[in-house]
Amino acid sequence: QVQLVESGGGLVQAGGSLRLSCATSGRTFSNYAMGWFRQAPGKEREFVAAINWSGGTTSYADSVKGRFTISRDNAKNTVYLQMNSLKPEDTAVYYCAADTHRTVVAGKANYWGQGTQVTVSS
Repeated sequence: QVQLVESGGGLVQAGGSLRLSCATSGRTFSNYAMGWFRQAPGKEREFVAAINWSGGTTSYADSVKGRFTISRDNAKNTVYLQMNSLKPEDTAVYYCAADTHRTVVAGKANYWGQGTQVTVSS
């Protein structure tokens, strides 16, 4: 089992920045690819970003490319999502996920956190 706990969400004005963290425990963190997803009210959950076990490969949704950066620190068992130039449409609950890279990107990861709310005001 892998336990995931997100933090760092909050209220920010448009154009501002936030950094989300996802701390993991349980099985070896470096064995897993990690990802971030988000779900806005009334909408389906959508992929945001993913990173492979070493951090050498990353992928992003088109809507966040150039604004968000995913990174990981295997020594701290933590994955991060740096969010810059935030827009009101980024408002959502953000979830981290862990599994193989393919299943994470497909949104079919076996392990998920409880989510952290991000609200961007206009």
